[in-house]
Formats: sequence, C-alpha cells, structure tokens
Amino acid sequence: MDTLIFASAGAIISALISGIGSSIGILTASSKGSGVLAEKSHLFGKILILTALPGSQGVYGLLIAILILLKAGVFEETDKVLSLASSIQLLAAGILMAFAAFSSALLQGKAIAASIGAVARNEDLAGKAIVMSVLIETYAIFGLLVSLLIANSVQLSAPVVAA
Repeated sequence: MDTLIFASAGAIISALISGIGSSIGILTASSKGSGVLAEKSHLFGKILILTALPGSQGVYGLLIAILILLKAGVFEETDKVLSLASSIQLLAAGILMAFAAFSSALLQGKAIAASIGAVARNEDLAGKAIVMSVLIETYAIFGLLVSLLIANSVQLSAPVVAA
C-alpha cells in the first residue's frame, strides 16, 4: 500500500476545507459589508479589514498542507520511506486543521457580519469589532498549533532491506 496516499489526502483536505471555510466566512461578511457600503461608502477601509479576517484560516490550512507534503518527502529525492503510522498521523493533522479552520472561519464570518452592522451604527466601534471577531479565530490557531505538533513529530524511516 502506498502510504503517500494518506499523507496527500491530509494535505488536500487541509487546504481544501480550510479554503472553503474562509470563502464562506468572507462571503457572509462581505454580503453585510456591501449593504452598509451602499449607504456609508466612507466606511470601506474599516469594513474591508473586518471582511478579510476569515481569510487567515485558509492560510493556516495551506501552511499545514505544505508541511504535510514536506514531511512526506514529496518535494525531495530520498531513500527513506513514510510508514503507515506516520502517513495516518499526517492525515490526522490535515483533518484537524481542516475542521478547526472551517468552523472558525464560518462562525467568524457571522460574527463579522454582526460587527459590520454595529460599525454602521457607530463608526467608533471598529477597533472593538475587530477584537470581538478575532476571538473566534483563536480556535483555528489552536488547531494550527496542534496540527503543527502532530506533523512535526513525523519522521521518515530507512527502508526495510530484505536479507
């Protein structure tokens, strides 16, 4: 069995699901932001910053995907092999990052939509709105840290030579 399939699946899941979550979060925020901009176009800068926040979870997923592929030895010629256990570890790191980022970005988009409504009523709340929205991202960062620890613990091993 080619163990690289599990590691590759972890990388794909991490990048894909995190990216989808970020896209949905940005869509949710920008839908609200567009409505506000129709009446208060001078708030564009503040709304843009808020709307962009869920995009970071997609970056976290991409970072883990790249780390998984690096740990699996995809980018280099090596005589070492990836064990089944290590490959499953990399898959788990990708799945963990995917779901932490997806849920965080999705919920952050909803919180940002509410924050944009508050900023539309009182422009002085922009800084506080950013802080409130970033709190949700903390859980994507926790997922990133655990995924990094899992992926970094993987070691390639020397191939078994038949005697």
